[in-house]
Amino acid sequence: NHTPSAPSLATVLSISSGQAKRKELEARGNWGSKAEYILTVMGAIIGPGNVWRFPYLCYKNGGGVFFIPYVLFLVTCGIPLFFLETSLGQYTSQGGITCWRKMCPLFEGMGYACNLVISFSAISYIVILAWAFFYLFSSFSAELPWASCGNWWNTGRRLKDSIVDTLTDSCGCFAQNTTLPVMEFWERRVLNISGGIEEMGNIRWELALCLLFTWVICYFCVWKGMKSTGKAAYFTATFPYAMLLVLLVRGVTLPGAIDGIIFYIYPDISRLTDPQVWMDAGTQIFFSYAISLGFLTSLGSYNSYNNDCYKDCFYLCLLNSGTSIVSGFAIFSVLGFMTYEQGVSIEEVAESGPGLAFIVYPRAVAMMPMSQIWSACFFIMIILLGLDSQFVGLECLMTSVVDLFPTYLRHEFRRELLLLAICTIGFILGLALVTEGGMYLLQLLDHHVCSGTTLLLLAICQSVCIAWVYGAERFYGNISDMIGYRPLPLMKYCWLYITPTVCTATFIFSIVKYSPLKFSNTYVYPVWANTIGWFIATISLSFIPLWMVYKMANSNGTLRQRFSVLCRPVDDLPVNHTCRTDGPLHLATSDVVSSNMELKPLSFTAGDKDTL
Repeated sequence: NHTPSAPSLATVLSISSGQAKRKELEARGNWGSKAEYILTVMGAIIGPGNVWRFPYLCYKNGGGVFFIPYVLFLVTCGIPLFFLETSLGQYTSQGGITCWRKMCPLFEGMGYACNLVISFSAISYIVILAWAFFYLFSSFSAELPWASCGNWWNTGRRLKDSIVDTLTDSCGCFAQNTTLPVMEFWERRVLNISGGIEEMGNIRWELALCLLFTWVICYFCVWKGMKSTGKAAYFTATFPYAMLLVLLVRGVTLPGAIDGIIFYIYPDISRLTDPQVWMDAGTQIFFSYAISLGFLTSLGSYNSYNNDCYKDCFYLCLLNSGTSIVSGFAIFSVLGFMTYEQGVSIEEVAESGPGLAFIVYPRAVAMMPMSQIWSACFFIMIILLGLDSQFVGLECLMTSVVDLFPTYLRHEFRRELLLLAICTIGFILGLALVTEGGMYLLQLLDHHVCSGTTLLLLAICQSVCIAWVYGAERFYGNISDMIGYRPLPLMKYCWLYITPTVCTATFIFSIVKYSPLKFSNTYVYPVWANTIGWFIATISLSFIPLWMVYKMANSNGTLRQRFSVLCRPVDDLPVNHTCRTDGPLHLATSDVVSSNMELKPLSFTAGDKDTL
């Protein structure tokens, strides 16, 4: 009789070591249901920009003609990158940093860069929610405070032309009728805006309390991880649609609404020859789809391995763009009502950004019966649209940090304490943005750090890493194993050629068209302020090359051997679905990578060259 040989000592030690590590770690967890995932991603990508930015860009760039460059950018950049990031998270089951460590350790710095941009975005954009809460609380009064002139913040005189020009460009105020109470409420009551970034002034404590209130809400939406984030999304991602429907029905029934809608969609074919139209379309895609931020990767990492992320991608992209289009009808129907009531042209009231939310629309609802109700509905919608984007970004940041140190942070209360520390630091840093000069600082951060230029460079790096270093065909095979079929080949060719080319061309155009930052046509940011802005932007992007240099310098072997190993995925990535379960217990990624980085002299084979 043949007696089976005993397992080797190395095999026994390997198994026992793996079991010990698994017992040390808590389960990373998955979404409670498919609906939680869909709603949370909806909340992340559908924000205030869908309401106040897309409709204005559509009107500004030729009405219905704007859909042509918008759809082209969506097909060549938006959907491919959306799908790439989502499937990357689902395949690796890792956050925005450790996913790159597993797929291609040389590009791990890209994860740090994305998370730094998320951090700056979280600190700056939450201020907009503080403004919205201020307006919401102000709506609960016998008369809307921006509807009359008899308040202490009203000047009772015409403002200087320089101030009017400044607010027209940056905040969306009007150059005519500069004694409008709604403009003075925004300028003098809410912001008490100073003369420039050199005059930061005092903290606006009412805004600071609204900021604190917003951070507290975000904390309790995220403190239990995906369990609380997914549950919160049931309300924060769906209720804005109810508000949008109410505002749409109300808007289209107002006199003059049809004129506003015509201005919104009337096609001007000649605008297609304007390069700025194409630049605006590309920027809007990156702005509204949360591309290159790591949001989609972190959220996708909580999916089960066999989730059909390909179909999810198309459904979510269709919903996102559809929301933007419908929002345009809701907004411009109200603007048409304003032009009807005042006898002015649509150009005089159509604005983008915070000016639309905090000047134009409040002025419009002040003209309606039961204005307090419509004002509350509008600002509740803005708050919920921004709130879920904010706490999803916070959750993605937490996911990245916890995945970096799973042994220490996947234990009771440690994650909650880390979240409390992040929220506290974010609130303290955000106080600078609710000073009298905070608006200038907010625009500086938005222009340099959270701009389309930074996101374009990150998108180019993502495409190159997955398509050219890891291998587009190999990644297609991984996706096919997850979802059970091969996606359209167009996605692969977009990653390889089209997306990097389009992003590079858009980036070059943005550099050629660059002009120094201005708050208005009259106020030019000082050189030191622009220098600080560029320095902060450079810090985030510099993580990519600096990490490459660091890893190459701290690895063993020849230069070619180091590059070869650092461009290979780690050994514990799943080869097929039999290597993964729906609820994996993850080993500490740092332990896995460190063992792989103990390099020995390599003898290159044809297979190695194919890997490169």
